[in-house]
Parts: sequence; C-alpha cells; structure tokens
Amino acid sequence: MMRKEIDIKLNPDQVEDLELVLSKACSKARINQHKVKHWEIIRKSIDARFGRPQYVLRIAIDLEIVPKQEATIKSTYKDVHNSDKVIIVGAGPAGYYAALELLEHGIKPIVLERGKDVQARRKDLRAIQQFSEVNPDSNYCFGEGGAGTYSDGKLYTRSNKRGNSLKSLKVLVEHGAKDDIMYEAHPHIGSNKLPKIVAAIRETIIGHGGEVHFDTKVIDFIIDNDVCKGVVTADEKEFVGESVILATGHSARDIYELFYKKGILIEAKPFALGVRIEHNQDLIDELQYRQNPREDGLPAASYALKCQVDKKGVFSFCMCPGGIIVPAATAPGEIVVNGMSLSKRDSPYSNSGFVTSVDQDQYQSLIKSHGPLAALEFQKQIEQNVFNHGDGSQSAPAQRLIDFVEGKVSQDLPDTSYIPGVHPGDMNEILPPYISHNLKEALKVFGTKMKGYLTNNAQIVATESRTSSPVRIPRDKESGEHIKTKRLFPCGEGAGYAGGIMSAAMDGMNMATAAVNAYFKNKH
Repeated sequence: MMRKEIDIKLNPDQVEDLELVLSKACSKARINQHKVKHWEIIRKSIDARFGRPQYVLRIAIDLEIVPKQEATIKSTYKDVHNSDKVIIVGAGPAGYYAALELLEHGIKPIVLERGKDVQARRKDLRAIQQFSEVNPDSNYCFGEGGAGTYSDGKLYTRSNKRGNSLKSLKVLVEHGAKDDIMYEAHPHIGSNKLPKIVAAIRETIIGHGGEVHFDTKVIDFIIDNDVCKGVVTADEKEFVGESVILATGHSARDIYELFYKKGILIEAKPFALGVRIEHNQDLIDELQYRQNPREDGLPAASYALKCQVDKKGVFSFCMCPGGIIVPAATAPGEIVVNGMSLSKRDSPYSNSGFVTSVDQDQYQSLIKSHGPLAALEFQKQIEQNVFNHGDGSQSAPAQRLIDFVEGKVSQDLPDTSYIPGVHPGDMNEILPPYISHNLKEALKVFGTKMKGYLTNNAQIVATESRTSSPVRIPRDKESGEHIKTKRLFPCGEGAGYAGGIMSAAMDGMNMATAAVNAYFKNKH
C-alpha cells in the first residue's frame, strides 16, 4: 500500500475546508488529487510562534484502496455472564478500562464504586458548589468516571510507554466521542459531554455480563496468608473473585489508612501542591496569539510554564482555557480546588494549577508519627488550615498576583469563576513557607517568560493539592501484583502509577492483562 504523510499549514479560517486541505496536501506532495483513494488527518496542532497563528496538519494520503477494518473495539468483547470474576474497586478511567480489558479476555468484571452514577452525581456537585455541602462519597473526585469526568476531560497523553494510547482513545470514540480526539495534539472532550460517554462504557460492561455497583463503599479486604480473595463493603456484603484490581483514585484516603492498619505495604511518594491561578481568557489569548479578541477558528489559548526554584520544580498543571475553578474537597472541613472546562471552552476565564514539588524534606517531622502516611497528613493539614482561615463554607482564600509577590493582602479581588466565592487571604501565612516562597519566585520567572502574565488583574486561589497521590502502593514490575499481597493489583492514580485520564486508563488495561496472565492464562 502506497501511503504518504505531508505536513501543511493553514490559517484558522481555512482549517474546516476539507477540499482545501486535500488540495494543499496533494499540491505539496506533488500528487494528482484524482489518484487519491483515501486520506485522513492524523495530527493537528497550532503554531503560534510567529505572526498569525496557524494550524499544522499532518495528512496521510493513500494511493491504493485501504482494506476496511471489519473488527471494532466492541466486537472483541465477549459474553462473560458465566465466567470467572475479578473484583475492581473504583469506576474511574482505570477501573472502567480494566473492566473492558477483562471483557476482551472473557473474564467477568465486578466494579464497585463508592459514589453515584454520572447523572446522580450532579446533585452532589450542585450541593458543594452552591451550599458548601460536601458528600464524602459523591463529589468532584468520587463517583462514576472518577475525577476527570467533571473536571475537564483532558486526553493529552500520547506516549505509548504506559500502554496503547490509540486504543484508549478509540474506546472513547466507540462510546460517543468525536473522532477528532484521535489526531488533535491536545484532545479534550469537556465535562458536559464526557458523562454520556462514561455511561455508555458502563452499558457495554453490563451488556456483556459484567456488573457495576454504585453506592458500594469498600471498607475491608479479605486476605488469607497474604493472598487477596475479595473485599467487604459498607453494607457487610462480601465480593469474592480470582483477583482484586484496586483503582480508587488519588483521594481515597480511607483505603490508604486501611492498608496501613492491616499491615499491607504502602509508601509515601513525592507529589505537588500549590494553588489555582486565574486570569481573564482575553489576556491569555493576547499573550499567546497576539490577538484580542482572538479570531474565529482559534480555540481559547492555553499555556504550560515551568521553572526551578532552589532546585525544586514549580510548574503549571491541568491548564483549563475558557474554564472555571471548582470545589474538589472530599470531606467536610477542607478547601481543595480544581479546574474544568466545557467542550466549547467559552468561559471568560482561564485557570491552571500552579504548584511546586513536595518531597520528604517538607513532611519530615510527620514521618515518626504517621509513617508512610506522612505525605498524606501534610496534604490534609494544609487543606484543613486553608478551611480554618475561612468562614466555614467552601469560599476559598484568594490574592492578587502582584500583592502575593509583594506580601500584601489584597483589599479587593477580581471577579472569579469559582461559584462558592473567594475572600482575601494572605497566602504567605496560609501556605507553608516553602510553598509560598517557591510560588512567589516562580511567578517572577513566569512574568518574564510571558510578559503581562504577572498582573494584579489575576489571582491565586487556594488550595490545589490533589495533583497526584501522596502515597504509592508498590507492585511487582513484572507481574503487576502488590509486592507482598498476591492477587491484589494496584493501579491508576490512586496507586501512584498514573497522572490523568489517559495514563490511568492505560494502567487499568495493563493491570487487567497482568491479572489474566497471572491467573487465567490456562483457563481461557
């Protein structure tokens, strides 16, 4: 089969004209357009470095007929109504993708989720947004689809080091996502569209004989002679299977505490902590595109910034162009913020995590009393301290950027997308000195990298603390099993092996395959 790949550049007002796209690609490749049997976009990005921003498209052109791919993702799933069982704890991307992978191998997944389904979750999200009521089992972190469902739906991971990224994206397309996520440089679904896709994945699991149980909180693990045989739920039911895949997400503190209490090996790991930084989207468009307003055809501009402060990393994280800040607490008495965007990314605000690395040097004093939970305790204490500086609601402390750098409490604050509201606070007092120092120094650097970024028309909002798990559940590099407890397969962000929807999904698939290889190879 003769295939050529060509890169072309187009202005924003040209990129939707598919006839023009093909014409330009053929012209550049010196191909007679009438000889083209098939063509497709395989990569799409924006180059805004010089002059007017342009789209860069990589086009694949076939001059021979391409054989149709008869098999689809769904066609590989098997009926597992009467098959051997694997218990999956958590219905986020790691858990659901693990379930789909088990279906391909003919194994019955039993998914247990402490939270609610995607539709029922909405009521609890409204409660925390508008009434500061935190449901510990149903919130922005817990519930069907995990943290990513209602916090943006970014799919940025393209590396195949963790697994098959194209297969991961294909699953989403098969369940209702637009196929442009297959070639966008920074694919994004949006929190208004992702819930329907998550619900469709659930229907695939159930339709092939798997099970999904909501409002089913795991409170114990059935372990006999260092072999995990199942779990116990809050309503005292036992779920037993050939293996247990643990996919609880990075905020399941009760699971870490349970493991520590039961003597199941866990360890502290480095993570990152800081604030959300919020600008007007018009300013970010102007800084990135040199346009205000940006022209039609260009998405809300994003950015990625990083630097070193005293040999520690400080960086932007989970940038949400045209997005809003949301309350992501998982327990009463704490303030945690995150960011999200709808599919159109049409909010007048942009926000990003703005965090610095945290390692053992920062929580050394807690190690003696909390052991491997020391980093978790450090995270928890900061979130509770931020809450205690407020009025007892989910209103978050905020500070204008220049005021923060100069050590001044802001007398007033810019408008914000954060629905519970903000109040003036001194981050130099609220955050540990190490954190505030690193953030202040980094802001000075970022202000030179993006002239105009350091402005008092922007603000920081505390606290962005759930960037990743502060605990790792160690597993064998070859088998995927917990290094001490057999038939237990820790995976995803909660185990410390992923950092986002895509990487968690791929890790879930990997651990499902690992479980099959270890205990089902001769059965199926």
